[in-house]
Amino acid sequence: MSVYFNEMMEKGAVRGPYSQLQDWVAQMPAELRNLKQAEAEALFRRIGITFAVYGEGGDPDRLIPFDMFPRVFSGQEWSRLERGIKQRARALNAFLADVYSRGEIVRAGRIPSRLVYLNEAYEKAVAGIRPPKGVFSHIVGIDLVRTGPDDFFVLEDNCRTPSGVSYMLENREIMMRMFPELFNANRIQPVEAYPEILRRTLASVAPAKCDGEPNVVILTPGHFNSAYYEHSFLADMMGVELVEGQDLFVEGEFCWMRTTEGPRKVDVIYRRIDDAFLDPLCFRPDSMLGVPGLMDVYRSGGVSICSAPGAGVADDKAVYTFVPEMIRFYLGEEPILQNVPTWQCAKADDCKYVLENLGELVVKEVHGSGGYGMLVGPKSTKEQIELFRHKIEADPDNYIAQPTLALSTVPSFVEEGVAPRHVDLRPYCLVGERIELVPGGLTRVALREGSLVVNSSQGGGVKDTWVLAE
Repeated sequence: MSVYFNEMMEKGAVRGPYSQLQDWVAQMPAELRNLKQAEAEALFRRIGITFAVYGEGGDPDRLIPFDMFPRVFSGQEWSRLERGIKQRARALNAFLADVYSRGEIVRAGRIPSRLVYLNEAYEKAVAGIRPPKGVFSHIVGIDLVRTGPDDFFVLEDNCRTPSGVSYMLENREIMMRMFPELFNANRIQPVEAYPEILRRTLASVAPAKCDGEPNVVILTPGHFNSAYYEHSFLADMMGVELVEGQDLFVEGEFCWMRTTEGPRKVDVIYRRIDDAFLDPLCFRPDSMLGVPGLMDVYRSGGVSICSAPGAGVADDKAVYTFVPEMIRFYLGEEPILQNVPTWQCAKADDCKYVLENLGELVVKEVHGSGGYGMLVGPKSTKEQIELFRHKIEADPDNYIAQPTLALSTVPSFVEEGVAPRHVDLRPYCLVGERIELVPGGLTRVALREGSLVVNSSQGGGVKDTWVLAE
């Protein structure tokens, strides 16, 4: 039986960061807890914080379950995480800048060429293009898990359009409304500056042809997208326009936005649509979501696209295994945060091991996300394991496997009271002229007892994440 690290309790005593929460929990009877939970849900519903799950019937606008018990980090714990996250973001951007130019890391034999140049996320159309400030991935979401007091592992990198930051901000807003006494009793570092830091980051990578204050917009696929709430929320918080592809057009050397007062030039596009849909003249010709001719303007330095087209090759789950090597190669440093040990099914020996141990491993598609396309061996039936065996045998290159980690737990409010539930963490690192991240992130919690899958689409919820001031 696995022993899980409880982030609040250690050897029968409350750990330092949680010292102010013990009395708070003890003094909250079940009736008050239920009342506060209903209040939180009403606030989420009123504000409109919902998400859609594709392919499911029922409520198309579901609430993500919100757990009122916060997750707490000491300032010292966060300081180490921050250094490790920034180091990783620098290395991932250096890798992207390299593989779309000279490919020195491939020439040096540090990463197989097929993993890069035959990768479906590698966009040949942007080879040779150097985006402003050399930044490819401007918002890097690093998914972290904890297994002990000092043991943190990177589960995966998200270099394209990591979602969930709206929940980080709204979780904090709702906790401050409901429990102001907690914020008076604890010195909790703020996260509300995120939209302004994001706007500043995007403006800092304006293209060479930008004259004056950059005009920043957020490009959304539209209100049917599962993350549309977040797109509109960020546009509102940043004070920028939320646009769809039909709102933009290319003329001459620039991209323009249609307004009631006539065309207005766009300098920076924070895109929340996939590469394939950005420009039907360059990528998928059937795309109705993008802007015809956008890539020509991008190539000529007339507009910045954040994150840059092609950034997805850096968050491929097979490429992930080489990030520690990237840190050594580009930065000349040792990784501060460790990877989870990973087997690549594309390698014959690794594949053999995985197939022999499917019942003990977590298997993922290299381009999978949202908790889909994965097998959690110890929690799966024999039929599910055999189904995955056939999938791996049919297409080994499409899968990686990792050990089933003993994810840490944080107390959570459940029907029977307070009980430990497994969590992960996604901080958001912003990369422009500077590299910045707010102290905190999105803590996702597996609310089903014993579950290790934290994704909202798979029954997970969210918590407020506190970082205490030193």
